[in-house]
Amino acid sequence: MKASGIDKGMYVLFRGDPYLVSDREFVNPGKGSAFVRLKLKHARTGQVIREVIKSHETMEEADVEARDAQYLYADGDQLLFMDVSTYDQFNVSLNTMDDGISPFLKEGESYQVVMWGDDPLAVQLPLKMKMEVTEAPHAERGDTATGATKSVTTETGLTLQVPLFVKSGDHIVVNTTSGAYVERA
Repeated sequence: MKASGIDKGMYVLFRGDPYLVSDREFVNPGKGSAFVRLKLKHARTGQVIREVIKSHETMEEADVEARDAQYLYADGDQLLFMDVSTYDQFNVSLNTMDDGISPFLKEGESYQVVMWGDDPLAVQLPLKMKMEVTEAPHAERGDTATGATKSVTTETGLTLQVPLFVKSGDHIVVNTTSGAYVERA
């Protein structure tokens, strides 16, 4: 594919390895040919590089697929998943994933895992997840006209701000991209 067709979120092959395009900027200077500035994250090691490619040059798209996989458990810095269609088990390294993913992983839940051949590259979270509140302080009576909040902890260890009426044992919906409270479930 041409460099001008590369979008943020795609996987491309660069020097024989799969990279996630985490940022893309198209530049068309007044003098000279147009080019694309890319910020690429190595899919296995997490190393980030910046690359400039002329818009007429080509780059190969990585052949990746998203598979349904059940999260089983964590073993050190490795996460064990099972493919729900073949029952094959595989490890995903915490080093290759974004830092914000692990507080959203619940044992026994199914997630989309991006695979490059037999090599797992990333775990895709749903936009919203239902979680149980395990620790919540009691709300104090007082001025609540300003939308007062308190800090609670969920079953996975995620700490976030919620309205005062949420108590321990409640189920809440959390936005996985921002880590913010959405509503009570």
